[in-house]
Amino acid sequence: MVSKETNVCVFCGASNGKNPAYVKAATELGERLAQEGFGLVYGAGGSGMMGAVSDGALSKGGYVTGIIPQSMMDREWGREDISDLQIVGTIQERKVRMYDLSSFLVTLPGGFGTLEEFFESLTWSQLKYHTKPAFVLNVEGYYDDLKALLNRARDDEFVRAGDRELVTVVDTVDELLKHLKVRQLT
Repeated sequence: MVSKETNVCVFCGASNGKNPAYVKAATELGERLAQEGFGLVYGAGGSGMMGAVSDGALSKGGYVTGIIPQSMMDREWGREDISDLQIVGTIQERKVRMYDLSSFLVTLPGGFGTLEEFFESLTWSQLKYHTKPAFVLNVEGYYDDLKALLNRARDDEFVRAGDRELVTVVDTVDELLKHLKVRQLT
């Protein structure tokens, strides 16, 4: 079992998206997390980006914790072949548990749910509910517009400059792993 100090929470889509690079990056991230001794905490899905990141981690012997609400498990959206499957009552409980079990937050490409998880975790960091480093993996420029929006919010003084620094946008898995290793040592 991996400790909370080495767990990485990954928010990502339950679908593949149209660009194969998204799934490739998710798989690579899962593999690399496992190889570097990080545990994966995610939403317990077995398809799309969630399936890819967990498949990658499992393929390299990684420890994978999935958190899923009972209603989603009832629809057979959760995968049971992971290291630790935790079933909770609500989506809110899912997010709190994911945050609690992790020391790092990473957002991969995804839809409304992924964006909601990203912004909620960022808001919690801004309000000092947690101090976990947050990263966005900008695969093939998927989050270029988000990066521009965050910078615009800072420039127009809706977000303090220091708060804009709460999230780091990176373009490659290698760059992300370098950041995780440095932050792990501090």
